[in-house]
Amino acid sequence: MRFSIDVDLAVPMRDGIALATNVWRPEGPGPFPVLLLRTPYGKDDAGTYGNPKLPDVFAFAAAGYAVVAQDVRGTSRSPGTFEPGTHEGRDGADTLAWLAEQPWCDGNIGMWGGSYMGFTQWLAAAHTAPALRAIAPAMSSADLYRAPWYSPGGALSQDTVLTWSTLSALRNLRRDGADPAGAAMLMSSLDDPHLLHDPLPLAERNAVTDNLPWFGEVLGHPERDAFWQEVAAIDRCGGITVPAFQIGGWYDVFVGETVRSYVMMRHHGGSDAARDGQRLVIGPWAHSDGADLGTFPDRSFGLAGSIKATDVTGEHLKFFDRWVRGRTDTPDDTHRVRLFVMGVDRWRDEVDWPLPDTRYTDLFLYGHGRANTAAGDGVLTREPVPAEATDTFLYDPRRPVPSLGGTVLGGHSGPADQAVVEQREDVLCFTTAVLTHPVEVTGHVTLVLHVSSSAPDTDFTGKLVDVHPDGRAILLCEGIQRVRYRDSLTDPAFMEPGEVYELTVDVGVTSNVFLPGHRIRLEVSSSNFPRYDRNTNTGGTIATDTADDLTVAINRVHHGPAHPSRLVLPLIERPTLQTEVRT
Repeated sequence: MRFSIDVDLAVPMRDGIALATNVWRPEGPGPFPVLLLRTPYGKDDAGTYGNPKLPDVFAFAAAGYAVVAQDVRGTSRSPGTFEPGTHEGRDGADTLAWLAEQPWCDGNIGMWGGSYMGFTQWLAAAHTAPALRAIAPAMSSADLYRAPWYSPGGALSQDTVLTWSTLSALRNLRRDGADPAGAAMLMSSLDDPHLLHDPLPLAERNAVTDNLPWFGEVLGHPERDAFWQEVAAIDRCGGITVPAFQIGGWYDVFVGETVRSYVMMRHHGGSDAARDGQRLVIGPWAHSDGADLGTFPDRSFGLAGSIKATDVTGEHLKFFDRWVRGRTDTPDDTHRVRLFVMGVDRWRDEVDWPLPDTRYTDLFLYGHGRANTAAGDGVLTREPVPAEATDTFLYDPRRPVPSLGGTVLGGHSGPADQAVVEQREDVLCFTTAVLTHPVEVTGHVTLVLHVSSSAPDTDFTGKLVDVHPDGRAILLCEGIQRVRYRDSLTDPAFMEPGEVYELTVDVGVTSNVFLPGHRIRLEVSSSNFPRYDRNTNTGGTIATDTADDLTVAINRVHHGPAHPSRLVLPLIERPTLQTEVRT
């Protein structure tokens, strides 16, 4: 394989900034279709191309594509100020227009890349870019409020925001070549989770804000206001006319938005190609490095669970050949969705998401008011609950429930055992009887709670857990609802102390078969820290509340005929399930 490389081409933007860009061109006269990657992590970093979540750039060139990598504005060799998300739509559209004019480009361009590199694709696709034919965002989001910076329930994704912002501030500082003391401070906080997360107020992270002012902007916009709507490409999905090949992980910080953007584009995409060309792959992976092997300390999914087993490069090439090259003879499976089903630990092809045969089923919360800890009397039942009861716990933001695994970015993510947190009095546990037959849950998990509190604002969290016969309580998915945002992410409304409110908690998405001998468990509490920020219970601005402002909340979960608190599970009931379990 032979190809030529141009390094640091200056690609002009509409405001006069020129972005540093590398181009790999295959041998031959051309012109060639082009695949573009836009990154804040350094286009010259070999790790960008050796990441197993991403396809092999050299295979793209060998297949006859010109490959283009660009440093986004204000990063690495590109001038300007890095303001995450702000310029990516316009800069992406300008880059695509420049590429289309090059004599070596045949006018057909695709985009690829994971995480932030996926943001650049969605935002470019939402701006008019006639040469763009397809995008392939991996572990990414088209709504930057809901993921990764905040959440569907309005709580700040503190671990993600602080970890990523600190790393970005450190890159900016090193790029400028100044302030070694500031670099040391940032490095210290990355090495010590308590130093990174515990100090209050949250907004006083001067070493971060000084080198990444955008961090202050994030904390200054806790509602999904115009600041966030501007970078929510999915809000403009009717104007997105290109297909998307999306890769997600069940323990990835983006997985909820990965599947939501797939569904939104399937129903509301701006062209037949955009609607029909959606493809989705989800495996048992997390976002952090090394978490794409399908192996975690408390749970392993075997060799088939590795992202390498999915042939990432081959799947990208098949997708781009179909939609960028326009090769209609390229195999294009009728199964748009490929999922790794945990529990039975195997891949399965599906026609769409949500699965067409999904049956949403209520499991009601039941007990006599003593569901505190896994040893309590909390029960999940399909039967109507005969009597009213209330479970009460104290939520003290000075001692929040610690995050164990799950969709964290900076710590140990994945399917962690929750047995330790289930011993806490501020964690309510509701559990089914031991299962005598397999139960498959694949899809969106929702928790409906009837709650009251002594505070004007507080949080309620939910976790879906697979309890194994050996006692391990393996986390599957999780979520949170900030009560002030129970009706709207833009218009907060506070609670009246003692009044009962109905909340709907988005607990996330999963695919898992609960095997015979296992139990299904729901955990309910008011914190999951540092996955989400601590609600101070004051009703004030949480990011600027100090340690002296923290208030203990008396929180209650009501259940019974008048208050039908329930876990809503997407059940898949197929005759083949018993055979899958046996084999």
